[in-house]
Amino acid sequence: MRNAAETRKKLLDTAMRLIFNSNYAAVGVAEICKQAGVTKGSFYHHFETKADLYVEASRTYWEDLRTDFDSVLSPIHEPLDQLERLIDLILKPEPKFAEDDNPVPACPFFTPGCQIGSGEEKVRQVAIDMAERANRYDTALVRNLQAAGVLASDGDPEQLGRLIHYHIHGLMIYGRIHKDIEVVRKDIREGLYRLLDVKPEYRKTQVEA
Repeated sequence: MRNAAETRKKLLDTAMRLIFNSNYAAVGVAEICKQAGVTKGSFYHHFETKADLYVEASRTYWEDLRTDFDSVLSPIHEPLDQLERLIDLILKPEPKFAEDDNPVPACPFFTPGCQIGSGEEKVRQVAIDMAERANRYDTALVRNLQAAGVLASDGDPEQLGRLIHYHIHGLMIYGRIHKDIEVVRKDIREGLYRLLDVKPEYRKTQVEA
C-alpha cells in the first residue's frame, strides 16, 4: 500500500502533468485522483483545494528548475557563455510533463496563471512568485554581462531582466501556436542580443551556436 509521502508526491506529479498538458480550469480533482490512483479522501487529507495542490506542485517543480538556473549562472562559466546556456535551457524539451507533439517547450507556471479567474488568487500569485524568482536569475545574468564589458550600454539590470523574461515567454507562446521550434531558435538569440545591446564582436550567429 502506498504510504502518505508517496501519495502526496503522486498527486503533485500528476497535477502538474495534467495541468501542463491541458489547463488549470479543465483539470478537476476527480481527474487528478483518477490519474494518480488515489481516492478523493486521500486528496483532501493532503490538500484543502486544487489551488493548494497546484501551488505546492509549482514550488516543488521550481526546485528542479532552480538547479538548472544555478548551473547556467555558475561562476565557472564566462558571462557570455551563461547567456548561451540560458538559451540552450529555454530550447530544451520538457520530457517530464509534455505529452503533445508540440516541439516548443511551455512554462507550467505562466500559462495556468493566465487562465484562472479572480476566484483563484493563489494560482495567480504563484505564477507571479515563479516569474519573480526567474527574474532574479535574469537580473544576475545582466549584471554579470555588464561587469564583463560585453554590453554596449548600461541599462537598469532589473528592467533588462524583466525584458528578457517578456521576450522569452512571448516568443515561446508564438512558437507553440505555430508548433515551430525553428522560429524560436532563430529569434531568441537575436532578440536577447538586441535587448541587452550585446557588442557586435561578442555576438554569435545561429550557425555558430
